Amino acid sequence: MSSFFQSLNLNNGHTIKTTRGFRRQPPAPGQPNGLESNASSFYNQSSSSPRHSTSAPAPAPAPVNNNSITSHKDIKSIVESTLGSGSALAQAVKLPRDEDLNEWLAVHVVDFYNQLNMLYGTITEFCSPQTCPRMTATSEYEYLWQESNISKPVSVSAPKYVECLMLWIQSLFDDENIFPSKQNQPFPPQFQSLMKTVMKRLFRIYAHIYCHHFSEVIDLGVNTLLNTSFKHFLLFSTEFGLIATKDYGPLQSLVVEMISGVDYV
Repeated sequence: MSSFFQSLNLNNGHTIKTTRGFRRQPPAPGQPNGLESNASSFYNQSSSSPRHSTSAPAPAPAPVNNNSITSHKDIKSIVESTLGSGSALAQAVKLPRDEDLNEWLAVHVVDFYNQLNMLYGTITEFCSPQTCPRMTATSEYEYLWQESNISKPVSVSAPKYVECLMLWIQSLFDDENIFPSKQNQPFPPQFQSLMKTVMKRLFRIYAHIYCHHFSEVIDLGVNTLLNTSFKHFLLFSTEFGLIATKDYGPLQSLVVEMISGVDYV
């Protein structure tokens, strides 16, 4: 199974983990496949995908001179012009009948990780320790990196934060005790709590991109991909209560705009 984002050459040559395949039994004869009916517009199923995949390096983007924070009004206007009602995405995030919730969460968390890895890869030329010495979302919010519950949160540059986060999440994916690959191996009791932490931290990358690099995203022509990915991320998070409202921070109004009025029928 692979996301439609993964078919695009957005990765700048970095190796990324392919989307996790479902550990599920085939449907009984005559019964619809819940996975296909829910997400066929956004995912292509594959039982033989390699564990890792690489994309050819993307052409270097042209320099962008305007590095100021984009106003919420500008972002809102552009988002409205590139997104529809979102009803298809709203249906795609719903748990299919007979599907295990933890498995559904696992597949989507891996997919969002891949999407963000590629989307952030398009603006790495503009996000450096010099341009973004702190991981912020507007001047009012700074996200500190904390390696573990016993370590002290520290201020790091935006690219360093993203690097640490992606390496930490990758280590979770590679841990069979957290992301089991065998059919009869259960997920750990703390799995859903851990996925909430992962999603909260991934949200911070979206927040940094929207608040500090949206003009570059527009110039590179990937704003529609970013908006669709973010809306998908928000609908999934809302469906399963993965991110608290207080964690939306500076994107609160944008989040409300994206998920309000979505047709779930």
